[in-house]
Amino acid sequence: MTSEAFTPLLLGWFDAHGRKNLPWQKDPTPYRVWVSEVMLQQTQVATVIPYYERFMARFPAVETLADSSEDEVLHLWTGLGYYARARNLRACAQAIVAHHGGDFPVELEAVMALPGIGRSTAGAILALSRGAHHSILDGNVKRVLSRVFGIAGDPSSAGVIATLWAKADACTPADRVGAYTQAVMDLGATVCTRSRPACTVCPMNGSCVAAREGRQAELPGRKQRRERKAREATLLIAEMGAGESRAILVERRPAPGIWGGLWSPPQFESEGAALDWCRREIGEPQAEALRLVPIDHAFTHFDLRLNPIRVRCTPMAQVRDGDDRLWYSLEAPPRVGLPQPIRQLFDRLLGSGGVA
Repeated sequence: MTSEAFTPLLLGWFDAHGRKNLPWQKDPTPYRVWVSEVMLQQTQVATVIPYYERFMARFPAVETLADSSEDEVLHLWTGLGYYARARNLRACAQAIVAHHGGDFPVELEAVMALPGIGRSTAGAILALSRGAHHSILDGNVKRVLSRVFGIAGDPSSAGVIATLWAKADACTPADRVGAYTQAVMDLGATVCTRSRPACTVCPMNGSCVAAREGRQAELPGRKQRRERKAREATLLIAEMGAGESRAILVERRPAPGIWGGLWSPPQFESEGAALDWCRREIGEPQAEALRLVPIDHAFTHFDLRLNPIRVRCTPMAQVRDGDDRLWYSLEAPPRVGLPQPIRQLFDRLLGSGGVA
């Protein structure tokens, strides 16, 4: 199949079957499209939609996002994962207000200069919101182009990426760029899926290299595998109060690293280290520590097991809320960002009276 044949087939399929009523498509301003594109990075549309609607209701314009606190942005992001995206969104909004007068840049290079926006995301924002002639190459598009045109090899290698970008450029039409951009993403997301692609209903079925040669599982190629590591830590659930006044001590995680900027109970290398810190920083536990069910969480490159221990405390007078430490009320939670596993743990503690 040639690039010239690919594009009209794709657009014809999109006109009949493409998604045209997603929330960010109803008023595709650069701001609304930008927020959606960031949320959609490594996250499915069905998951994103409720987060997007809540986010836009709270931050309807770039100025409101720029004026927000990091805690409130992360609070609305809780559960969506990859939290650096949320911090970068806020940083981008502040840069747009400070350096572009609140107007989203129109040049690709200016968009790519914003925090956390790469070439593909920048191209998608400008194509979908302004109809500007820019190609994209996200995960869905890599899979479609690799299969249709038989582009093999490690899709993260420089040579394969260059080949895919050249093919993406060749396929992007001069007209209907926005429709094409949505179409190629839709095809990858709904038909040319990673596993069990629906080749029988794909508009490319007659000419696709992968379908013709039975190489759907082989294309795109596999990234070079890294050894997956495992980490383990003790999570200190220091609790004070009772009934509606129950609260757990949480700290803000440092910006670099996992769960950066979010709030979580302190982590330690061992139970002994956690209890020593509790005695020193909070006060003597009222009773023996209670071990809770471990929390297992998978990150991109490693697996984490947290072993929570719960202790009841009467805090020393100097232990008060601050910029990086606060008592998190279970009954009336503050609007701060929590990692999803921590929020789930707190929900269990609230519902079970403290035993999780």
